[in-house]
Formats: sequence, structure tokens, C-alpha cells
Amino acid sequence: MLNRRIIVIAATVLTALAAPLNSYAEDGPAGGSAHCGQFTCQVEVDVPGQAGGQAGGSGSTGGTGSSDGGDPSDEKVCSYKLADPQPQAGSLDWEGHEPGDGAVYEQTCGWGGVADDTIVRMVWLANPPPQETVDPAALAQRAVDSMALLGPDVASPRAAGKYTVGVPMWMWVNQSATTYGPNSASASAGGITVTAIAKVSKIVWAMGDGASVTCNGPGTPYTSSAGMAQSPTCGHVYSKISGSARNGKFPVTATSTWTINWQGGGQAGQLTEVRQTNVQVAVGEVQVVR
Repeated sequence: MLNRRIIVIAATVLTALAAPLNSYAEDGPAGGSAHCGQFTCQVEVDVPGQAGGQAGGSGSTGGTGSSDGGDPSDEKVCSYKLADPQPQAGSLDWEGHEPGDGAVYEQTCGWGGVADDTIVRMVWLANPPPQETVDPAALAQRAVDSMALLGPDVASPRAAGKYTVGVPMWMWVNQSATTYGPNSASASAGGITVTAIAKVSKIVWAMGDGASVTCNGPGTPYTSSAGMAQSPTCGHVYSKISGSARNGKFPVTATSTWTINWQGGGQAGQLTEVRQTNVQVAVGEVQVVR
């Protein structure tokens, strides 16, 4: 009786081992599937930016690609390094070819310069891949886009404040990495890293009464000890009230110019970005009672 049970169990195990097994890869940066038999597995990987799945990447030629949407963050950049030493004859990396027929390379593909969106695999190529070229200026712009630069954080004039004709108005802004700088960021692709540093170089104030004031700094905060003096760095004096303006307030626009210096990939350059902030300012006049 005991022998019969052992035979039944053994037969069950052999049947399970002989049955084909199928499994499928979960979605990720590279989709695809894995089909497994009793002793072997064939893995197919779909690399974003390429048409269809390829077993081991046969026939890849390298270069850059982008999604149909044209989003720069979807741009694929691949680099190649000759495998040294080359795999032994019969290795799956040869994809059915023999040593001496082309060569096996380590392929690294990334998207948008994000380290987490990188795939490294071994591929066989009949001919050496073309040398990848990356525009450092494009990487600099990508770095700037990641900074999320904003318009001026206006501290004065205040929307809730009340100002007077003929009385000097002091204008200044709060300083932070995203509203004034300095702000820095880097972007990488194809083995090149570009670093950009941004800072506001000037703020142009459109005062709403037809006047424009250019300030080359953040302005000077007002203190009571200054009395009726004008701001030493950034100010304006209204000569008329805002009563006739829409909502009884002057629309003030502060426009900051960000100057960005970048370097990397053996190059250097400068970019410019412009941001705005709007505020409504009420200006009245002093009534003298006799």
C-alpha cells in the first residue's frame, strides 16, 4: 500500500514538471512577456520608442527616438559599449551568430535623463553602432524646465495696501530659489551631463498708470526710519489716483527676467526665461480737513 502511494506521488510530480509553463512580465519601462517550457525560457522585451518586441534586441542600430506625442521627456537616448571580453560561442547573447560575425555590445537606453528610466541589456549588432550625439543646449533647456521657475513673489506693493498720490512707494520681492534664485539643476543623456544655474537679473514693473520701472535687484524693504524718502533701489511715485481704473485699482505687473548660465559636454552658454506676477494697487489722495 505504501509503495503504491509513492508511485502515485512520483507520477504526479513528473506530470507537473512535464507541463509547459507560461508567465508574463508585468508592465514597466519595458513591456513584454516570458514564455517558459520545461527547461528553457524565451523572453521578449518591448523597448519604448521601438516598434514591436525583439528577442534580445536583434538588429538594433542605436540613435535617438521619441514617442508619437513629441514630449521631450519621452526622448530615448541609447549608448553602446563593446562587450569585453566577448561572450563565449553558443551564448544566447550572440542571438544565433558565431563569434567574429558582428559583435556583442552593452546597450544602455534612457528616457528624459531620469536614472530610474534606464534599461541595460546585451545586444548583437552586425556593424558598429553610430556614435551618439547629444545637443548640450537641449539638455540645458531640460534642466531649466525641471526648475519650475516662477514669477516674482511681490512683497510690496501689497494688494491689500492703500497708497497715496505723491508719497514714494517702495517696491521689493521676497527671494527664494523658484522666485528669484539662484536655482540649479542638471540633466544627463548619452553620457553627457549639463548643469544650469538660474537667477533673476532684472524685474520690470508696469505700474498701471503708464509708467514702467526697471529694477536690477530684489528691491529694498521699507522701514519707518526712511520716512518720506524714496527707495534707494526700486520705487515709484504715483501722480494720480486709481479711482478711474477698473475696480478702482491700478493693475501692476512685475516681470522677471531669469538669466541661466549652463555648461557641460565641452560647451557653455546662456538662456533666458521670463515670468510674470500681477497685483492690484489702490492709490488715493490725502484729504485735508479745515
